[in-house]
Amino acid sequence: MRFGRRRPDETPASGVATDPAPPPGPSAAPGPHAAPTPAPAPIDDEEIALLRASVELVGPLAQDLTVYFYAILFQRHPEVRALFPADMDVQRDRLLRGLLRIVDLVDDPENLVRFCSRLGRDHRKFGTLNGHYPAVGAALLDSLARFAGDAWSARLADVWSRAYGIVSQVMVQAAEEDAAVGPATWKADIVDHRLRGPGIAELTLRPHSHYPFQAGQYASVETPWQPRAWRYYSLANAPREDGSLTFHVRALQGGRVSPALVHHARPGDQLTLGAAQGDMVLSPGKDGDLLCVAGGTGLAPVQALVEQTARDGGRRFVEVFVGARTAGELYGLDDMLRMAQRNHWLKVRGVLSDETVPGWRGSLPEALREFGPFYDHEVYLSGPVDMVTASARVLVRQGVARRNIHYDPFDVPVLEAALLPRRLRAEDEQ
Repeated sequence: MRFGRRRPDETPASGVATDPAPPPGPSAAPGPHAAPTPAPAPIDDEEIALLRASVELVGPLAQDLTVYFYAILFQRHPEVRALFPADMDVQRDRLLRGLLRIVDLVDDPENLVRFCSRLGRDHRKFGTLNGHYPAVGAALLDSLARFAGDAWSARLADVWSRAYGIVSQVMVQAAEEDAAVGPATWKADIVDHRLRGPGIAELTLRPHSHYPFQAGQYASVETPWQPRAWRYYSLANAPREDGSLTFHVRALQGGRVSPALVHHARPGDQLTLGAAQGDMVLSPGKDGDLLCVAGGTGLAPVQALVEQTARDGGRRFVEVFVGARTAGELYGLDDMLRMAQRNHWLKVRGVLSDETVPGWRGSLPEALREFGPFYDHEVYLSGPVDMVTASARVLVRQGVARRNIHYDPFDVPVLEAALLPRRLRAEDEQ
């Protein structure tokens, strides 16, 4: 098929109805006796190729497409505007990346369902209702039709409609199952705030009600200074008897949330938490040695895993590598070293990449290459994307089974969590 492109200011022949869908809201959600929605027909290989070709076509206009999508969504359904942050830049980027992830995974059903289930559970904190999905789907298809130009056809509209139907059904089911077992959000008060390094703060929170999580997981956080602008931070502790939670936050230059948490938040301020997520937790029933690799504030979940190991009786030997560019950025290392002095099962190494000090200098992947192999370890990686992927590649080449490599997702976890196995496979094939 030859793809052309219509100018975005022309009216599309979309192949789908462009009349506004019924306003989303509580009444639009199916009732307890509503007839089940028929499952969309599966998508075959030729249709997958059509999806991917259409995404490639609109790629150069992706930013304009997301602006247009939200413009028509809010015009048709102004009541949903309150679910989104005032500044839409990050949100538009997340929409685009989410769309690309879905298309990337469309031929990988297991990871696609896993990814969309995470999205569905995560969307509960926004106040998303079942009735919102048709409105979003109609706006998405009309946006794609507008920017795909002459390439848009009734067949392509049908393929996109079915693909979106599959995705939305998985998301709705996951959200409903999650709603049956817990709330969408938790309120929590800051009870302690201390600086741990240049631009890094440690915040301790006390939730108003029990907050369930496991060591190694992360949570989404909303602040009173930027309502509806959610950011993701790993918990830096194992579950405590008093229910308190600790987070490590680095103030990102130009960030809208993290600088306020680091420089302006004080005890008494109230935050909102989404449900804990993530698979970087200790595997039940296993007692082999552990390798934990942390870069930057990736130390938080590693610290939690070490705490949990101690509470479990220290029955597993744990080797920890903590990396940073300079000694000034290597926060938390002293605490880990003191813990290692008290526990024979824990060994900790600091790694600096840009500064010469007594000890070992280099990157974390280089350190793993130097001190390995670790083929008989259960591995936990946390930190910047490049560090995690490079470290995983080193470990796989040392003989570590992929199923034994656990990683902290990148940036927006729910958008990235399904990607590392695919990235590693692609790198292996190169």
